[in-house]
Amino acid sequence: MARVSTYLNFAGNTEQAFQFYKAVFGTEFNGPIMRFRDAPHDSSQPPMPEELQNMVMHIELPILAGHVLMGTDCPDSMGMPVIAGNNMHITLEPDSRADTERLFHALSAGGQIEMPLQDMFWGDYFGNFTDQFGVHWMLNCSSKS
Repeated sequence: MARVSTYLNFAGNTEQAFQFYKAVFGTEFNGPIMRFRDAPHDSSQPPMPEELQNMVMHIELPILAGHVLMGTDCPDSMGMPVIAGNNMHITLEPDSRADTERLFHALSAGGQIEMPLQDMFWGDYFGNFTDQFGVHWMLNCSSKS
């Protein structure tokens, strides 16, 4: 089955971020949290440093309407530095203004609100923010109730 998902890279706090998102959305992870220690060892490579073994290699969390967030830790020592930027937003379109407000306030806690929820010229209820982990979100609700 085809699906759309969003993949997020973190600098060592993937599990903390995904536990937060799990609490907000009230959903469960798709399968176990895969750790770097779970990857098969390549005998041509040196052993994985202990401090990397418990980092998240892959995690999945369904959020709304079949959309899945996926994530990984990107340790600098493995040549995968995280470069935070504004090149990605997750856009949520809840069915009601009440759900839009709940998600907006829960996800933006500890983050930076760029545009508070408000009625927009295109007729929808919209707001955007960057959460406490540096992830950019937009919420848009076309419902008037």
